[in-house]
Amino acid sequence: MKKTWILFFGTIMMTVLLAACGGSEEQANDKLQVVTSFSILGDLAEQVAGDRADVEYLVPIGEEPHEYEAVPSDFQKVSDADVFYVNGLGLEEWLERLVQNTGDVPIVPVSAGVSPLPIAGEEGEDPHAWLDVTNAIKYVENIRDDLIERDPEGADEYKANALAYIEELEELHTWIQTEVEGVDERVIAVSENAFQYFGEQYGFETYGIWELNSHEEGTPGQIATLVEIVKERNLPAVFVETTVDSRYMETVARDAGVDIAGEVYTDAVGLEGSGAESYIKMIEHNVNTFVEGLKR
Repeated sequence: MKKTWILFFGTIMMTVLLAACGGSEEQANDKLQVVTSFSILGDLAEQVAGDRADVEYLVPIGEEPHEYEAVPSDFQKVSDADVFYVNGLGLEEWLERLVQNTGDVPIVPVSAGVSPLPIAGEEGEDPHAWLDVTNAIKYVENIRDDLIERDPEGADEYKANALAYIEELEELHTWIQTEVEGVDERVIAVSENAFQYFGEQYGFETYGIWELNSHEEGTPGQIATLVEIVKERNLPAVFVETTVDSRYMETVARDAGVDIAGEVYTDAVGLEGSGAESYIKMIEHNVNTFVEGLKR
């Protein structure tokens, strides 16, 4: 990480000069320039902004935002932005500190107003609030309000886009409630215990090998603890996230004598062609995977 910071700040002057050279091109684009920390927030922002903003995200799909190592082009993206949307709740603390060196770009946590859950057995707040769809609605409302503040002329469009999207999210929330009704053993076992908010909302217990990816260890003791839970609860299957090393959960599955029922999405949407390219699609994928895996 230290090496990354040295390389990063060693290129700051170059990227600032490049940004200045591209100033006339930026001025020709009167759309809001929005940057988000990771792809899920990018999708939510795009849904609200519509055609009135260009939206980019920093953390590439397939990587997780807890310990993402920024590259010089990230600095330029944020420097050129009108606003930088982050999740907050401690997810991107190091990234926020880094971005504070880009000048006056506002950093807006879109999880404001969410009731945080504690990290099990540790100090701090669980950042994965977006995995509860009702919290995602709050994210959308926060993005809508911020965009209106920055671009009052687009208020009607932002309101209409947000209203239409919130209706879709409310339908998704109702659909989840219906889909999980037939699941008797409501226990989700994954690598990172990221589904606490989902579990709290939809009636599941959740366990992980570790609590946060930034605390990832995968020690023999952690693996043995989850294996014991899987056996004691007679779980039919476990699950693995798309943004973590699957070898830890493969060990759990082998030692517990169960299958990995499938991949689920936590910290990023899916790649093109995955069937989980948006927030709504990734949540639908997760629910279908959980229901099919736990009904075995």
